[in-house]
Amino acid sequence: MKNKAKSKDIYVSDISFDVVEEDLRKLFSVCGTVRAVHMLTDQRSDQFNGRAFVRMASDAEAKDAVNMLDGTRLINRCIRVSAARDKPTVTPVVDVAGKDPRRRRAPKGRKKSP
Repeated sequence: MKNKAKSKDIYVSDISFDVVEEDLRKLFSVCGTVRAVHMLTDQRSDQFNGRAFVRMASDAEAKDAVNMLDGTRLINRCIRVSAARDKPTVTPVVDVAGKDPRRRRAPKGRKKSP
């Protein structure tokens, strides 16, 4: 877990759409204290998309949860549980002149005369 910044965080996928936050809290509380549950939603429809992040109180509890709960059946689906990975850092792309290359250019064609 050396490359993981927050090894207390767990990524859960393949969750049934019928699951609510309380169901995840109950399941993961078997392995220790659950600090937070964040259920991911679709940006457009704002509906749950079957994935979540769970934060445990300690690294050891998070490891136990990954080992014990991966493949567990929750409601009507087997969930996948793994340690959460760091979000990659994205550096802005800037060309040599210091301008953003993604910036829109003026339309080509005839220029208006004053």
